[in-house]
Amino acid sequence: MRIDILTLFPEMFSGVISSSIISRAIDKGIIEVKVHDFREFSKKPNKRVDDYSYGGGAGMIIEVQPVLDCLRSIEGYKEAHKILTTPVAETYSQKKAFNLSKKEHIIIICGHYEGIDSRILNFVDEVASIGDYILTGGELAAMVIFDSVVRLLPNVLGNSLSIEEESFSQNLLEFPQYTRPVTFENMDVPEVLVSGNHENIRKWRRYKSLEATYKYRKDLLEKATLTKEDLLLLKEIEGENNEK
Repeated sequence: MRIDILTLFPEMFSGVISSSIISRAIDKGIIEVKVHDFREFSKKPNKRVDDYSYGGGAGMIIEVQPVLDCLRSIEGYKEAHKILTTPVAETYSQKKAFNLSKKEHIIIICGHYEGIDSRILNFVDEVASIGDYILTGGELAAMVIFDSVVRLLPNVLGNSLSIEEESFSQNLLEFPQYTRPVTFENMDVPEVLVSGNHENIRKWRRYKSLEATYKYRKDLLEKATLTKEDLLLLKEIEGENNEK
C-alpha cells in the first residue's frame, strides 16, 4: 500500500513513521509513505497559504490552489483514494478502516486553521472526522486514520486473531485482559481465566464484552450481530444493572 499525506506540518509525522508497527511495515516493504508540505506549492512570495473568508468570520481559510497543486504532483493521484480530514463529516469507524485497508493507494489531506476552501471537495473521494471535537489541525486525525489502516494490512501484526477480537471489530467492546502474575497486590486474575476450561473462558469473555458494550456504548448493540446466547446474556446483564 502507498500512503501520501498532505500537510502544513510534515515534521509532526516523523515520530509516527519511524516508530513501532508502522516503521516495521515500512521496513518490510508492506507500505510506502510520503509526506508532502503543500506550503511549498504556494505561488505567493512569502509562501502563505491562507486568506480571509469570503462573507466574513473569524479565522483564516487555506486556499485551494497550493493544496490542489500539491495533490496533482503526486504520481497516480487520480486513481488514489483521496481523504480530507474535517470535523464536517461522518465519524470515522473501524468499518471504514477495514474498507480503506483494501485500497492500494491512499492520499490524506490535512485540514488546518478554519479549514480548506470548500472547492477542494471536488477533488477528494471522502471526508473523515475522528470525533465530535475540534483540533487545531487535521494532522492528528490523519495519524489516527493512518495507524488504524496500516495495522490491518496482512503481515503487519503477528496475530490476525487479535484483530478479529478487538473492540469494534464485531460492533462490541473488547473483554478485559490479564497477564502474569496471577496475584498482584491482593488483586487476582479472574479464576475462570486460569481454569483451563476453554468453553467457560469463551463464555466469560463474551459476557464481559457484552457487559462493557451495554455499559459504555449501547448504540453499538443495535449494529452487532447477536446470537441467542448473546441475547440471554444481555437479559442477565440488564437485570443486574437494574438491581444496582
